[in-house]
Amino acid sequence: MVRNIVKIDADKCNGCGACASACHEGAIGMINGKAVLLKEDYCDGLGNCLPACPTGAITIEQREAADFDEEAVKNRQNMLEEIKERLKNKRVTPTVGGCPGAASRMLHPRHTATANSVAGSVPGSSMAADSAGSVAGGPGSAAGNGGWNMDGGELSQWPIQIKLVPLTAPYFQGADLLIAADCTAFAYANFHQKFIRGRITLIGCPKLDEGDYTEKLTAIIKANDIRSVTIVRMEVPCCGGLEMAAKNAIKASGKFLPWHVAVVSAEGQILSE
Repeated sequence: MVRNIVKIDADKCNGCGACASACHEGAIGMINGKAVLLKEDYCDGLGNCLPACPTGAITIEQREAADFDEEAVKNRQNMLEEIKERLKNKRVTPTVGGCPGAASRMLHPRHTATANSVAGSVPGSSMAADSAGSVAGGPGSAAGNGGWNMDGGELSQWPIQIKLVPLTAPYFQGADLLIAADCTAFAYANFHQKFIRGRITLIGCPKLDEGDYTEKLTAIIKANDIRSVTIVRMEVPCCGGLEMAAKNAIKASGKFLPWHVAVVSAEGQILSE
């Protein structure tokens, strides 16, 4: 049928995600840093997301579109509320010895250093990142300073191990989730800037850790307002277990989340993303 439905101008979208948070029906999500209409039948066409957009990228148009499915939206919202209610008092599984270092907390990454400041702001000493994430320019390569931010990392929460993170936490609300294999941050030199920045980080090794991550990842995605999922794995076959667990968790959550997978080689190259 012809009806009102949102239209998103990708060129104007700055990737802030405000519209996705404002869309309680779950019709809008973030893919590759841009807002997109994920499900036409979740969009009521009332435009509650319009005031949230700071760039005017969202408008309402009339076109042929699937009917708004109010029942499906209500079922989704009820499911999320039930899960949150069930898990809100659930405590984090204690670590061996009750280590206080595993207590959940938010961090404050610093973005003060730039490529120019690393290079000393000397004319002609500008640096460029190659495809492996290392920094060109002699001593400032991956073996030297190894990245852009010399003043601190990009990590925004603690703990980061999948086995240790709580099922619910304030930092999960409206979060872009990074699910990464342990080795990826060591193999890819620019990992903090390319993958960790702006995301909540969860790491694990499917070969060394006991059990399957699917159940816990499903619970985290179900119980929190996750906006997107980025999966980063190594090229080795055993790393496929992490990718599979993350994909299965998204599917089991019943949510329609934008996600993508990046594969890193042992030589520090991004093979696909």
